[in-house]
Amino acid sequence: MRDFVITVNSTVDMPKEWLEERGVPVVPLHYTIDGETYEDMNGLTAKEFFVKLREGKMSVTSQVNPEEAKERLEQYVKEGKDVLHLAFSSGLSGTCNSMRIAAEELEEEYPGAKVLVVDTLCACMGEGLLLHGVLKQREQGKTIEEAAQWAEENKLHVCHNVTIDDLDHLHRGGRISKTTAVLGGMVKIKPMIHMDNEGKLQVIGKERGRKKALNKIVDMAVEQSAGWENDLILITHGDCIEDAQYVASLVREKMGIENILINNIGTVIGSHTGPGVVAVFCMGNQR
Repeated sequence: MRDFVITVNSTVDMPKEWLEERGVPVVPLHYTIDGETYEDMNGLTAKEFFVKLREGKMSVTSQVNPEEAKERLEQYVKEGKDVLHLAFSSGLSGTCNSMRIAAEELEEEYPGAKVLVVDTLCACMGEGLLLHGVLKQREQGKTIEEAAQWAEENKLHVCHNVTIDDLDHLHRGGRISKTTAVLGGMVKIKPMIHMDNEGKLQVIGKERGRKKALNKIVDMAVEQSAGWENDLILITHGDCIEDAQYVASLVREKMGIENILINNIGTVIGSHTGPGVVAVFCMGNQR
């Protein structure tokens, strides 16, 4: 059985050190802000990035193209390894399609090589939670096909529970309609968002006040995860660490889980959510 590498897109938003420790290569997306283009995960720090957003600068993101995808993956195929790529949701980006084109070309050029692409239908640390599970499959000695099958069977059980300060960034990035953004802003609500089964962001409710919204995303996770053994809960935030730590305290209290990883949201995903986003990710019955 050939060794296989598990790769991800930079939208996984896990700490770089965490990925490096586990030998997970990253295929990055890019963003342009204030006239400069950067590579996600290797550009501005989270603090620098969100300062620019708060100053009114707009960040425009760009997907991975097939040539970039092929270049990033080919080095592992040349080493005689197979590749399992967990791609950023096709509901939010054309990156997954680019990864699939690259995979097809590599399999044609390197007979016997396996390059499998899973459309995670996840974003941000939701991708990270699916990656966590796939890594465990590899540790247990599963084949690349078995690991890919596990990802396919479990990706819709990765629950994304999100609250943001306002909807303007999601609207400007084309993720929600202008009507939804305007109505949300008019009533000064804190929108509740989740990832649907098509891998798209949907506004599913509202809470009046920040604290209620933070409590709500944890309550949603509690309900979703009933009957599941979550050995890791992931929390991301847009330059608001105190709110993320508050959410972590609720997770410990209400879910009884101590293994919690908090990380800044990445610059590509953060371009669409804006500062102030907080999200909690868990495995659960349904999104």
